[in-house]
Amino acid sequence: MSTENLLVELFVEELPPKALKKLGEAFATGLLEPLQAQGLTSADTVVTAYATPRRLAAHLTRILSQAADKSVSQKLMPVSVGLDANGQPTPALLKRLAGLGADAGVVPKLKRESDGKAEVLFFDSMVTGATLQHGLQKALEDTLAKLPIPKVMTYQLADGWSSVNFVRPAHGLVALHGTHVVPVSTLGLTAGHTTQGHRFEAAVDPIRLQDADSYAEQLQTEGAVIPSFTQRRAEIARQLAAAAAKAGKDLQPISDEALLDEVTALVERPNVLIGQFEAEFLEVPQECLILTMKANQKYFPLLDVEGTLSNKFLIVSNINPADPSAVIGGNERVVRPRLADAKFFFDQDRKKTLESRVEALNKVVYHNKLGSQGERSERVRRIARYIGKTLGGEALAKLTDKAAHLAKADLVTDMVGEFPELQGIMGRYYALYAGEPQDVAEAIEDHYKPRFAGDELPRNMVGTSVALADKLETLIGLFCIGQIPTGDKDPFALRRHALGVIRMLIEQELPFNLDELIAQSTQLMALPEPNHQPDGLLEFVYERLSGILREQGYSAQEVDAVMSLHPQRLCDIPDRLAAVRAFSTLPEAESLAAANKRVGNILKKAEGKVAANVDMTLLAEPAEAALYQALTSAKPKADAAFEQNDYTTSLKMLAVLKQPVDAFFDSVMVNAEAPALRNNRLGLLATLHQAMNRVADLSKLAN
Repeated sequence: MSTENLLVELFVEELPPKALKKLGEAFATGLLEPLQAQGLTSADTVVTAYATPRRLAAHLTRILSQAADKSVSQKLMPVSVGLDANGQPTPALLKRLAGLGADAGVVPKLKRESDGKAEVLFFDSMVTGATLQHGLQKALEDTLAKLPIPKVMTYQLADGWSSVNFVRPAHGLVALHGTHVVPVSTLGLTAGHTTQGHRFEAAVDPIRLQDADSYAEQLQTEGAVIPSFTQRRAEIARQLAAAAAKAGKDLQPISDEALLDEVTALVERPNVLIGQFEAEFLEVPQECLILTMKANQKYFPLLDVEGTLSNKFLIVSNINPADPSAVIGGNERVVRPRLADAKFFFDQDRKKTLESRVEALNKVVYHNKLGSQGERSERVRRIARYIGKTLGGEALAKLTDKAAHLAKADLVTDMVGEFPELQGIMGRYYALYAGEPQDVAEAIEDHYKPRFAGDELPRNMVGTSVALADKLETLIGLFCIGQIPTGDKDPFALRRHALGVIRMLIEQELPFNLDELIAQSTQLMALPEPNHQPDGLLEFVYERLSGILREQGYSAQEVDAVMSLHPQRLCDIPDRLAAVRAFSTLPEAESLAAANKRVGNILKKAEGKVAANVDMTLLAEPAEAALYQALTSAKPKADAAFEQNDYTTSLKMLAVLKQPVDAFFDSVMVNAEAPALRNNRLGLLATLHQAMNRVADLSKLAN
């Protein structure tokens, strides 16, 4: 049994670039886990992933040629089934043993143990450890079956008859354990020790690998390939920074992690070059130019320190010629028509105002059950005006109404038709060009915000009003027609819309009650029957909010305590959580939380609804009189602090109730035989319960 390092490579045609990083990681971990399960790895085995446009590979250290034999105890059957009255094996037992490669000779050695129900026979045996060939074959098959392939293709093998399914046609397989080939096969390929380097610049082709450990070095020196995705990405980032410094003072490449990942997946030997285009194109909004360079050509635009686009860009080439001028010139010729198209669209769009385009929205389908974009726009407009008026009176409502009216008009422009990612952005430019107020123009762009987790919120109250209205209209409309997310499926991104509503209400401290906001918005939308109620929407928003709060570091108990009350003003929730956290540190907290839970259980078991009323003349026991007196003293102070939104002080005011509450439960029988006494004590507990649970349900803090 030897221990060597293992190298596995699958050589394929160009892999989908946006999936390459995940494919490389999944290939490496996918091989490691089944090898571990079969006992073929060591305690300190390390896996290294490699991924280029034309290969997936993994290097694993200290892999055994054969796993150690292991003792296995197998449950057979109850003794009463396996042995007859004379203690002789039954046919059923002999058949089972034969299936395990044993005979009647092992019967005296069988162990008898109870499984809790009956005495059972167990067969102990030594199982030969898996060989690396067998183990790697299984690992390879399992890994390829589980790869996160975006789209599988079927292709024919060289024999002309067989076909296989994979992300791209595979042309080579390497499996080296040290210097020895592991004879495994997959996708019609048999493992060997040769691979291929760079398509154009390899010094040796094919490359005969010396051993598992020489893979990365040989590919780089002989094949002109950097096989590590991580190293290749770092090299591109280094070259981008160096080229930007060379291109001009204070220039820097645009920061885009997704683009960097994609470009890393497109090249095997990166070579960053500097290109440029005519300065006249800079008259076009830079978002258009940046998008066309990034999305269509995978270039890195160069910006100055203020974020303004220059007329230079960086090309990540996959070849390194002695004279790069032809490569640079070719890329400049390719990008020029793209930029010219953007300029043409921009010039044409400005010939018509956004106002003149609004009517065309009536011809754009939004949803077959919810009408056109024009109808949707009017629904958003009504909700936005209501929100604007609530937040800033008639002046804000007027601006909000204008912004909502124009917000979707850029959807029918040529530029947004070509680049849907620019919706809202182009609307701002066209609104400013037409002389609309700055706040209105910014609101047109911002009403899509936040577009993703961590995105910035709208920059002014006009934008906030329209953004909130837009997201509410989407949520309410789709919930009304039953388009509710299930499991991982969320085709209309309703979870993202709900998070946007939550963030705006909380972070911008908007004074809305959530249930009233949804109800009023639903009424203003005036959807036809039976599409009239967004059932489940309120709970859907609360579920999203609970998830956010846990991600922010609040405990499940803290979140549950606050959210179980369904607080309607979401902007109060951070203060409520802070109050609960502060209360939890008090020495009285644990006892009061337990008492609150006990009170809640008592009230649930009481017949009918218990009114929070107390008759002082019926306070027969000193302990209940003392509790009433303490409650009468503490409750007004706690309520006053609550009304001032000082939730921390409100809860702290209740700490004085610990001793009288403990004394009450130690000496007072709540369910007294006399109905009047019993009802009065229940009323006292209802008053206590009501006072203790205004900020949060403190019973959720009980252990």
